[in-house]
Amino acid sequence: MTDTALPHRWLAAPRLPDAEVTATVVDPLLMHRPGKRWWIALGVSFLFFALTAGAILYLFVGGIGIYGINTTVVWGYAIANYVWWVAIGSGGTLISSILVLTRQEWRSSINRFAETMTVLAVAISGVFPILHLGRPQYFYWLAPYPNTMALWPQWRSALVWDFWAIFSYLLFSILFLYVGLLPDLATMRDRATRRASQVFYGFLAFGWRGSARHWRLQRTLHVTLAAMATPLVVSVHSIVGLDFAASLMPGWQESIYPPYFVVGAIFSGFAMVLLVTVVMRWALHLEAMITLDHFDAMAKIILASSFVMTYSYANEWFMAWYGGEAADRALVAYMFTGDYAPVYWAQLLCNALIPQALWLRRVRRSVPAVAAIAAVILVGMWIERILIVWNTLSHGHAVPMWRVFQPTLWDWIFLVGPLGLFVFLYLILMRIVPAVSMYEVRRLAHREGAT
Repeated sequence: MTDTALPHRWLAAPRLPDAEVTATVVDPLLMHRPGKRWWIALGVSFLFFALTAGAILYLFVGGIGIYGINTTVVWGYAIANYVWWVAIGSGGTLISSILVLTRQEWRSSINRFAETMTVLAVAISGVFPILHLGRPQYFYWLAPYPNTMALWPQWRSALVWDFWAIFSYLLFSILFLYVGLLPDLATMRDRATRRASQVFYGFLAFGWRGSARHWRLQRTLHVTLAAMATPLVVSVHSIVGLDFAASLMPGWQESIYPPYFVVGAIFSGFAMVLLVTVVMRWALHLEAMITLDHFDAMAKIILASSFVMTYSYANEWFMAWYGGEAADRALVAYMFTGDYAPVYWAQLLCNALIPQALWLRRVRRSVPAVAAIAAVILVGMWIERILIVWNTLSHGHAVPMWRVFQPTLWDWIFLVGPLGLFVFLYLILMRIVPAVSMYEVRRLAHREGAT
C-alpha cells in the first residue's frame, strides 16, 4: 500500500476493529507455538548468552587483568559498555514518558518496545561496573546494610552514585512497564484456554476487571509515573555524566557533560527503539499498527538529537580553545590526530554526518534506510563512549603516563556477548507479554475511525 493510499495516519488498515487488534497481538502467544525463525534466533542468541556467562566466570578466576587496561587507561570496554547500555535504557523510558505527557498518539504502537528495552538494557548495564571491580563478589558493599562489619559506602565515590542510580531506575522501569501492562495482562488471562496460562496471567493481572474505577486509577498512576520518569531519567544519566565531569582530567571537567549525556541517551535510545520496531514489525506482522509515519516521526527526533550531539562536540572543541588550558587544547588535537584519530573520525561520521540523510522524506519513510542509519548511530554512540575514556586517560596531564589501550579477546567478548544476551531475554519476554499495547491501539483506532 502506498503512502497516499493510507486511510489513517497511524494505522495502515482501512478497518481495524477491537477483535482484530486483540487477535493480532494475543494469538501468537496463546494460540500458536513459536515458529522456526524464533527458535533459530533464540538458539543463536543463547550461544552469546553462554559466551557471556563463561566470560564472567573466567573473570572471577583471572581478575580484571584479562581486560586490556593498563596503569594509565584503568577504564576500558567495561565502563564504556556500562555508559552505552544505560544510555539506551534511559532513552527508552524517556521516550515513552515524554510521549505520554505530550499525548502523542503514535506512541501507542511502539511504547511497549521502548519500555521492555529499557528494563533489559538497564539490567545489563548494571552488571558492568560490578564486573570492573577488583573483587566483584563483594559488590554488595556498595549498599548501606547494617553496620555490623564497620563498613559504610564511600558516598564521594562515583561507583556508589552509579549503584543507586541504576538500582532505583531499574525498579522504577519495571513498575512503569507493569502498570502499562495491566489491562493487556487481563486480556491474556481472559483469552487463555489452558489452566496454567489462566493462573499465570490471572496472577499478573492483579485482579484487573476493567471497571471505570480501575481504568481511572490505572490512567492516573500511569501519567503520574510518566511525570516522575522524566526528571528521574535526567538525574540518572546526569549522574553517569558526573562520573567523568567530577574529575580533574582534561576533557572531562565539562559542565556540559550532564545534559550532553542526557541528549546522547535520547539519541541512542531512539535509535535502538527504531531498530527493535523494524525487527518486531516484520517478525510479528504488525504492519497494520506500525506505519511509515511512525518511522518518519522517530527519524525526525533522531535528526534533531544529532544536531544537539554535533553542537556538543563543537562546544567541546571551542571551550578547549577558549579556556586556554594547554592540556585541554592538546587533548582536542590528540582527538583528531592521535592514536585513536581514525576511530574519532568514524564517530563524527556516524553521529553527525550520516544522520543528515534523514532530512530527505523518502529516507525517513524507507524502513531499510532508517534501520541502517539507526544501526550506524548505535555503533557511533558506542565509539563515543569508549573514546571518552581512551582519549582522556591516554593523554592526561602527566606526559610519562601516556599509554594506548590495547583491547584483548575478553574485551570483545564482553562487548558482543551482552548484545546476544539482550536479544535472548527480549525473545523470551516477547513470548510472555504482549508486544504492543492493545488497549492503546484500540483507543487509537476508535479515534481515527478505523473500528
